[in-house]
Amino acid sequence: MAVLPIRITGDPVLHTRAAEVTEFDDDLRTLVADMFETMDQAPGVGLAGPQVGVPLRLFVYGWTDDDDVLHRGVAINPVLWLSPLVVGEPDEDTESEGCLSFPGERFPLRRAERVILEATDLEGEPFTVRADGWLARIFQHEYDHLDGVLYVDRLAHPYGKAALKAQRKNSWGVPGLSWLPGRDHLED
Repeated sequence: MAVLPIRITGDPVLHTRAAEVTEFDDDLRTLVADMFETMDQAPGVGLAGPQVGVPLRLFVYGWTDDDDVLHRGVAINPVLWLSPLVVGEPDEDTESEGCLSFPGERFPLRRAERVILEATDLEGEPFTVRADGWLARIFQHEYDHLDGVLYVDRLAHPYGKAALKAQRKNSWGVPGLSWLPGRDHLED
């Protein structure tokens, strides 16, 4: 397994819709193993193919809930069904997100409370996960990456303005920037 460089906002692969996975082979298994290694090293709770420069519709996730239950897996060619979004301002304490492709920054974003994830596993077998709370947020965040959307693209004022300021301050927003977990000192 290898730790892969994580692309930073501005890289075209992060802002383009990813293609369907068509080959379920050893190369895909290696990619997924490397993505888990990268996510764990970062550390993060999810990582999508485009974030490591692979424009394919897949993401890995790993998160332990308050009951100490580990939710860990890979979603390939996912479809995501969302509950209706509650209207209102996001809570800065409970609805703030970070992103490994916008490292070191966190902003509040309102998300659907519940989702249904339909995807396939590494063997091409379909599965369904019903999720709420933080796991639902993780699925929405990673699914957005597959459509070329970063969470900062969804931020309302004043958080969107603050994200743009952080992007300018860090000289992000241009192609070719990445960081390597374990080597570069960035925090999510």
